[in-house]
Amino acid sequence: MSLEIGDKAPDFTLPTDGAGTVRLSDLKGQNVVLYFYPKDDTSGCTAEACQFRDLFPKFGRTDATVIGISRDSIVSHDKFKKKYKLPFTLASDEQGKVTEHYGVWVQKSMYGRKYMGIERSTFLVDGKGVIRGIWRKVKVPGHAEEVLNAIKAS
Repeated sequence: MSLEIGDKAPDFTLPTDGAGTVRLSDLKGQNVVLYFYPKDDTSGCTAEACQFRDLFPKFGRTDATVIGISRDSIVSHDKFKKKYKLPFTLASDEQGKVTEHYGVWVQKSMYGRKYMGIERSTFLVDGKGVIRGIWRKVKVPGHAEEVLNAIKAS
């Protein structure tokens, strides 16, 4: 599935860190930043999470909710969140349904070996549940700031 700007964001319900749950449709009326990342506590994913953490107060001033999604377990998310003092929700898509609906579960290649994994991607969903921004194959440096600027400009 290939989502585009202007499409309705696929709704989902996922378990989160701290034994919670998040349902996208429950967040109507506010901007939602869904950032999909490959793996807790790896260098690129940690750098990305820490950028969103450091800018989190500014996201709050734009009435935006930040949600990080990977296929890691809740136990892994709890450790990752605690270790880096992440103030936003981490959702677990262990079954992979949400990553597939958003088109971020893709074939990747490393050192000539092909495998399936999450393509680092971010979706900005507006208060009506419509996708207003899509970043695919995200390069981590400056990404969180770019997403914040897109919210401010909308």
